[in-house]
Amino acid sequence: MSVLAIGRTKARTRTVSRQARKRRWIGLLFLSPALLLYGAIVLVPLLQTVNYSFYKWDGVSEPTWVGLRNYLEFGRDPRMYAAFGHVLVLIVMFGLIPLALGLISAALLSRAKIRGEGIYRWFLFLPQVLTSVVVAIIWKRIYAPDGPLNGLLRAVGLGQLTRNWLGDFTWALPSLGMIGVWGGFGFTMVLFLAGILAIPDELYEAARLDGSSRWQEFWLITLPSLRGQMAIALTLTITGALRTFDMVYITTQGGPGTATTTPALLLYQLAFVNPDVGRASATGVVLAVLCLGIAVGITRIMENKDR
Repeated sequence: MSVLAIGRTKARTRTVSRQARKRRWIGLLFLSPALLLYGAIVLVPLLQTVNYSFYKWDGVSEPTWVGLRNYLEFGRDPRMYAAFGHVLVLIVMFGLIPLALGLISAALLSRAKIRGEGIYRWFLFLPQVLTSVVVAIIWKRIYAPDGPLNGLLRAVGLGQLTRNWLGDFTWALPSLGMIGVWGGFGFTMVLFLAGILAIPDELYEAARLDGSSRWQEFWLITLPSLRGQMAIALTLTITGALRTFDMVYITTQGGPGTATTTPALLLYQLAFVNPDVGRASATGVVLAVLCLGIAVGITRIMENKDR
């Protein structure tokens, strides 16, 4: 290659690099308003919360630097351990049960034509379009001593099972969990159904030619193809259970006693009932780190299984 040709190649390369850098800067320029807005409403409050977690502060008087003491008190608080125990129950009922029910329903719906299927899907997805406050009020009425649930039990001759569901130390937490099952079932079903419909029919046809049963098709084709949807469903439902506040606050306010207390409710009480902004901030930071760890962990596990 001549010296002239080499020079032209280098000049062309420099021109392409300048154009690429120019496109990157233009892209950042278009993104800058959204990035500034995100930083103002998310990153700045997040950094302020981390800063407050190192102080003893009631929100009014002068804050006092205490270092990691708020985090140590978080780890020694027995109420927090009890609250995380309640969250484990909610994770099962908010996450795992809706996941299993949604998977089974989606597999059945994708295989059979059911009259009124669209209405069925809409009805099950309805909780997702209602606000959590409306859902909590509806279920508070259903669980009331004179509510529809106890009325139904009396009507079928099971009056001995009636109780104040949200005021019972044994049944209050499972009753809250059933609200999560009702709310999460439709979401997971629609998510899995969309994933199943995206699986190529050729895979199922090839499996049938090989003599696979319906169960083998589900286990070998459907289930592995839904890893992405399962990761989304698990991440949203588990972190949702960990952050549960509004539904508990409206229905039981953590009672009876502390039977339905959650970490998010304790955070609220620390921040606004008995103002200790530092401990409330430390609790919020720990919850945020846990949610981030769960999301990253689930994603990594699913990615490793895809390799």
